[in-house]
Amino acid sequence: MGWDIFWSETIGTATLLLLGAGVVANVILPKTKGFAGGWLMISFGWGLAVFAGVFAAWKSGAHLNPAVTVGVWASGAKEFVPGFAVTFPHMLVYFAGELVGAFIGAVLAFLAYKKHFDQDADPAVKLGVFSTGPELRSYAWNFLTEVIATFVLVYFVVVSGQTKSGLGPLGVALIVVAIGASLGGPTGYAINPARDLAPRIAHAVLPIKGKGSSDWAYSWVPVFGPLVGGLLAGWLSQATI
Repeated sequence: MGWDIFWSETIGTATLLLLGAGVVANVILPKTKGFAGGWLMISFGWGLAVFAGVFAAWKSGAHLNPAVTVGVWASGAKEFVPGFAVTFPHMLVYFAGELVGAFIGAVLAFLAYKKHFDQDADPAVKLGVFSTGPELRSYAWNFLTEVIATFVLVYFVVVSGQTKSGLGPLGVALIVVAIGASLGGPTGYAINPARDLAPRIAHAVLPIKGKGSSDWAYSWVPVFGPLVGGLLAGWLSQATI
């Protein structure tokens, strides 16, 4: 069953990143049809990317995000999905699928926009398609922003799974849109270690014209901030479900 979980998370997270990085590319890269479409276009695009990714990864419970996996573990759940117990080795299966999928999705988004990446643009703009970066760099405050934003996401995911609302993928998608519109301004709201780390690696290795630095000095913030937020959300959920 481990391979089924791995491939489910890989396909779902690849879908997430293809569409998510794709909407960012469409808004910020030169000479695209969606150029200068604005922050709300990006926020809605990421929400719909989550919507598609969740359906694509239904077999594994569609975590698509190590912070969600950590949150489910911290919530005290016994199984990730029926027949697949919550254990550390099984968490690693989720992490592997999420990271591999995010890398694949980022590469596919690059290929889709290859000619636009070839245009002259600020290297930071090209990096922004792949990974997040703060508007005002302050590692401690940027870290706190990612913790708060991810807490909102993971708490909703964990608690909504225990309700009978039936919102499912649509509910998660709308929460992602809400986070982007309300809490996304300071850091670009990674809220997902795989979503930021694997595409940043793709940026580092892909032959992107004029790409510049991959900004590894900041890379720890969108990895550890979301993990802490997910952990706190899982713990707190035990008091409410």
